[in-house]
Amino acid sequence: MKKLLVLLVLLLAITSLVFAQGVKEAAPKADEPFKVGIIYISSPGDMGYSYMHDQGTKAAEAYFGNKIEVIRMENVPENDSAARAMEQMVDAGCKIIFANSYNYQDYMLQVAKENPEVYFEHCSGYLDNPNMSNYFGRMYQMRYLSGMIAAKMSPTGKLGYIGAFNTPEVVRGLNGFALGARAVNPKATITVVWTNTWYDPSLERQGAVALLNQGIDVIAQHQDTTEPAKAAVERGKYAIGYNADFRDIIKDDHVLVSTMWNWGNYMIPSIESAMNGTWKSQSYWGGLEDDMIHLSPISPLVPKDFQAKVMAKQDEIAQGKWDVFWGELKDNTGVIRQKAGEKMADAKMLTMDWFVEGVIGTVK
Repeated sequence: MKKLLVLLVLLLAITSLVFAQGVKEAAPKADEPFKVGIIYISSPGDMGYSYMHDQGTKAAEAYFGNKIEVIRMENVPENDSAARAMEQMVDAGCKIIFANSYNYQDYMLQVAKENPEVYFEHCSGYLDNPNMSNYFGRMYQMRYLSGMIAAKMSPTGKLGYIGAFNTPEVVRGLNGFALGARAVNPKATITVVWTNTWYDPSLERQGAVALLNQGIDVIAQHQDTTEPAKAAVERGKYAIGYNADFRDIIKDDHVLVSTMWNWGNYMIPSIESAMNGTWKSQSYWGGLEDDMIHLSPISPLVPKDFQAKVMAKQDEIAQGKWDVFWGELKDNTGVIRQKAGEKMADAKMLTMDWFVEGVIGTVK
């Protein structure tokens, strides 16, 4: 009987030891990388919007090294698929999740509420939660500068703009472009074509061709691919790029300049704060002062003295001496929307739903 009791005690001790070792092995290791999820509306290989966002992701990977592990999902539609993608990332152990397209925001908010222990970052929207931020940049500032260049180089003063959706983001950027153009040529017009898609190379090209067929000689865009710019260059006209440096991609100086993002300058501190426990929900809107936005090198076809004028205006914006939506503003029906001496508040810019003077088209 004593021998049996001894055997039982030994068996119990061994079982406990094995169980304890099993638990220890299952516990997360202190040196495991911090998992970061990234959801893209298109493929980063498109050389457009998602490409530049992925450059920000790569900057974060270079900065943190093996301290983080990035899980990417691309070509995710702006529907229930987005929510499922985020849920998969949560299940995979992601502690912070970024999503880069406007219409992801409702789905992100839903998943954020269901997973309060995870941080969520939505690009270009306005919704938030204690564990969800939204972030964007003052791209309208670069749109203004590119509008100056477009008007300077246009022989006719007829400019075109391919717009994705009539969201305040797109309307605001288009208005900035128009104001910059008319500061150089007060008679310049900007004709708008809507595609109702962020990413569709075929539709984007069709929109540009339609404008070129009307005699427009500079094509600008708020779209995710290079197709509008390619269509313009192929016809011997000028283009204004967006997201990436289109002149570097298309290899043609008729791409006058591109308006570009520095997403890594937001993503890196956001990930860092999530890692060290200081992350806080915010609505971030960075500009030149945060190096969130910039112009590509300007085409050598643009006169050097005019390039200097553009850079001088950029310096005014960076130093806070002037901004795009300051002073009297009329809409394209002639109604005064802002009086002389006034400065438009962020809240009004973020809900902009009207076009400035000189824009041919409607916010529909």
